[in-house]
Amino acid sequence: MKPGNQANTDQNPEKTKVLILGGTGEMGQWFTRFFKEKGYEVTVWGKGGKTEIAKKLEVPFALNLEEAIPGSDIVIVSVPINVTEETIAEFAPKMKAGSLLMDFTSIKVKPVEAMKKFAPSDVEILGTHPMFGPTIPTIRGQTVILVPVKGRSEKWFPVIRELFEEGGAHVEITTADEHDRLVSVVQGLTHFAYITIGTTIDRLDFDIKKSRKFVSPVYAIMLDFVGRILGQNPYLYALIQMENPGVLEVHDAFIRECEELSRLVRAHDEESFVKKMKSAARKYGDTAHALRKSDKLINSRITEYETILNSVGKVCGFSHFYSGKIHVGTLEKAGPDEIVLTKLVSKGTSPHIKNKFVKLKLENLRMLSESELWEWRKENLEHSTRDISVLIPDGADPAVILNAINTNKQLAACEISDIYKGEDYKEFNRIETEKEKEELKRLGVTYRITVFGDCDANSVEYDVTSLLCGLGCRIREKNLKQKR
Repeated sequence: MKPGNQANTDQNPEKTKVLILGGTGEMGQWFTRFFKEKGYEVTVWGKGGKTEIAKKLEVPFALNLEEAIPGSDIVIVSVPINVTEETIAEFAPKMKAGSLLMDFTSIKVKPVEAMKKFAPSDVEILGTHPMFGPTIPTIRGQTVILVPVKGRSEKWFPVIRELFEEGGAHVEITTADEHDRLVSVVQGLTHFAYITIGTTIDRLDFDIKKSRKFVSPVYAIMLDFVGRILGQNPYLYALIQMENPGVLEVHDAFIRECEELSRLVRAHDEESFVKKMKSAARKYGDTAHALRKSDKLINSRITEYETILNSVGKVCGFSHFYSGKIHVGTLEKAGPDEIVLTKLVSKGTSPHIKNKFVKLKLENLRMLSESELWEWRKENLEHSTRDISVLIPDGADPAVILNAINTNKQLAACEISDIYKGEDYKEFNRIETEKEKEELKRLGVTYRITVFGDCDANSVEYDVTSLLCGLGCRIREKNLKQKR
């Protein structure tokens, strides 16, 4: 269902109006961009009054919530967990009939109860938990949990579900109670364990950088996940631990297991340690599946790095995960943590940055595929164009020869610019021998080649000319001098 069909407003019946409370926060900004791309009319509000963020997002900042809330079709609460209920209590009563109230909180029982309590009965509610952070570039492949409320989600629930699924997300439907129980382990235990590893390393005054020199793939991936959690908003992670009542029970179980396993290690009780590990494996289930999936992750990491190492000295392209910027150039150096490129000069680039070296952190990059790199070079470099006129062999198909030319990877394009009969040349009547005249009666074709701006046009022209000669073509000497 398209946004224009979802709700009508007096001012603009074509677009559904979305107000994001907390829209100037990181997650709020992410969903502002998401809803804008889907054709919604988005307004943001934040307690800090950061209108400059709204300006950057190119959306209005709600200076008057008394007008913005009843004028919105969807109101989303995307504020810290500890102020979610009071935000709902303050603003939900102002919503208009037929609108939708959503929350993006990491817990669901308390927010859903607050929405049921404070939103007017003719306002629908939908608990929502995006299971990803604001550094994710796209919703594709991510999980979004929806908690519909019986009798209060009939109109909007299918609309929002379709919206996320059309974007490529996996949507999971559950109840508030089940959500909080599962998330107490999915987030509560996972985050707690990773943060504990990080604080333990800190307590040990351990040299992480040095340890990476002795790294195994599993250790490297574990360190990256620990660093991923530690590098994000610590207040958010504190509230995830503190606001879900089920987390404390999970903590108690985790701490008891840590103490028990440590006791077995200290006692050198190998059999009891093995017994515990086997018991956990049985409860886990398909450990073989987990091994295959983790092997795939490890091997993809190794393969990507080997590809980068094998590309030193070649033109490569890399996309920055967070900025979206594309860096293309000759790969001069590749290490475990960073690469060095000599950047190509693209259209509109100042001459003074020619041959500029740039260092980039590998963890922020995705290497462009061969086709992506080809497209970037085609669109962004200044190319050279050359015409090569030939007489093709009797019975030869100009299009087949064109396909052969197009196998040259240094060409941005190749086309047939002209087809003519050899005897159309002015000099035809001046030729004395019948052999030469017969040869000139062959079909003439001009192939226009466009050479990538980072390649030597003379050399590529020579290569294409040599290919044409090898295919039995005769080069029109007056139109081309072969160059190396």
